[in-house]
Amino acid sequence: MEEGIAFTPRFDADGLIACVTKDASDGQILMLAYMNAEALQLTLVTGVAHYWSRSRQTLWRKGDTSGQIQKITEIRTDCDQDALLLTVEPGGNGGACHTGRRSCFYRKVALSGDKAKLVFD
Repeated sequence: MEEGIAFTPRFDADGLIACVTKDASDGQILMLAYMNAEALQLTLVTGVAHYWSRSRQTLWRKGDTSGQIQKITEIRTDCDQDALLLTVEPGGNGGACHTGRRSCFYRKVALSGDKAKLVFD
């Protein structure tokens, strides 16, 4: 059982760690993204969320183009330190999704027998 106090994040084989981000005001999950070591270090130093884009293969600071800068209020790690949970105060319109929605999790999977379909909230 891991009970130590040393922060030793465990990055995967691609050098990434999963990061769930939620709103400090109401706890709504805003997004899931990934960080590499540089993004995590910048986040820790600046207090603003930085991520690694797997599709663009580049570092990015959330909000640089959207205005939705995420000011960190808390960072948690899971029991084996291979995932992070960021609590943030989102800037701009309070959103996080590139589609213009507040949360990236705007669709739910509706199960119907052996089939599933997406339903918009």
